Amino acid sequence: MNLCLIVFLITGCQEAETNEATGDYNSEIASENNADSDESSETESKEENLDIKEENEIETESNTNQGVEQNEGNTEENPRDGPSADKLNEMKVHYIDVGQADATLIEYSYEGDDFRILIDTGNWDANNVVNYLESHEISHLDILIGTHPHADHIGQIDQVIANLDVEEVWLSGDTATSDIYQEVMDAIEDSNVEFHEPRAGEGYDIGPLGLEILNPDTLTGDLNEGSVSLRMDYGEVSFIFTGDAESQTENAMSQSGLHLEADILQLGHHGSNTATTDDFLNAVNPDVAIYSAGSDNQYGHPHDEVISRVTDKGIELYGTDVHGTVIVSTDGATYDVTTKKDGNITPASPSSGNYSGSSSSSNSSDDADSNDRNNGNDNDSATNTENCVDINSASTEEIESIIHFGPARAEELVHSRPFKSVDSLSKINGIGEARLADIKSEGLACVGGE
Repeated sequence: MNLCLIVFLITGCQEAETNEATGDYNSEIASENNADSDESSETESKEENLDIKEENEIETESNTNQGVEQNEGNTEENPRDGPSADKLNEMKVHYIDVGQADATLIEYSYEGDDFRILIDTGNWDANNVVNYLESHEISHLDILIGTHPHADHIGQIDQVIANLDVEEVWLSGDTATSDIYQEVMDAIEDSNVEFHEPRAGEGYDIGPLGLEILNPDTLTGDLNEGSVSLRMDYGEVSFIFTGDAESQTENAMSQSGLHLEADILQLGHHGSNTATTDDFLNAVNPDVAIYSAGSDNQYGHPHDEVISRVTDKGIELYGTDVHGTVIVSTDGATYDVTTKKDGNITPASPSSGNYSGSSSSSNSSDDADSNDRNNGNDNDSATNTENCVDINSASTEEIESIIHFGPARAEELVHSRPFKSVDSLSKINGIGEARLADIKSEGLACVGGE
């Protein structure tokens, strides 16, 4: 099925009109050279179709009229000039408690139109993101962004598309071998959703919200490195999201010349010590930092050194494992942070563990039956082995107990879930037919624990 794909080019100051069902995005292009001009720019329109399963190349469509406008890339010398903050309605940014995964909802209204953006969709083995959206009466999304194709970030995109009216889906362009990635791409193809692969330097005005793409510039094949990272400006209040981008990507963003300073930073990679370097923190210089992680997760996120880096700089720190869902409300001039639970985040001590205060559960009662949809049935002989390792739910340490699996392959397995059968392990780099035969003959792995 062909999809209509919209890309808004940086040069030419083009204007485009989005689907009428979600309303017009109204904006003005900020440029030093035409700031005082009253002339309206005219653009040519072109429409091309793309089959995303055969080809991942970007084609463009732009229409003359009011709509989403792409701005010149922001630099330190050319920051975005947004709408006056005293004219803005309240915007809420929900850092949703989805366990060891990521999902953030942005909602605001402007001149009678409601705008809704979702960044990441939680893990594949749950339905908590859809439930959260429905509980807040969210029925449409203007943009759905999957920062990178790991299952804890794109895990419920197919469910969201099936249950909500989604206008556009943005993905990094990196591909994965996991079943959930294929389900996501099938859901995009089978719907009427528009598709885009954003690149660093692209800028958009979505009503009063300014959105600047910080990463990726080009893809390297490293899924974390290719994470879609962005800066949002709402009046005078700004936010940065970096997915699972790690130190090398943070360094590239810092050297890019793009405007990084922001009030609120979502910590990269769930608070892992592979991200949130001192240099990047200094470049962003946030007042508030927020991370998404599951209580007592197997990775030890957030890592102690990251907690120390953040708190030593006097930055307020919030985490979904401690505070539950965190909501930032802003009128474009000031902002407030509210949490579902109280708690303090401090580095671990020998007796106290990582945190003090209340801890948020990573599971919801609504998720109890979600594994049945994802796991499928495994007809391999290993499924009847009593003590096999369930590759769809085991920790990295448990996976490393399987022959031929070290830390690197265990992490790749976790990010490639879900699997429909043990035979799917052949998708893991270095697990060929011979090694797969060893695993199956010993009954070391199974799906569903049967």
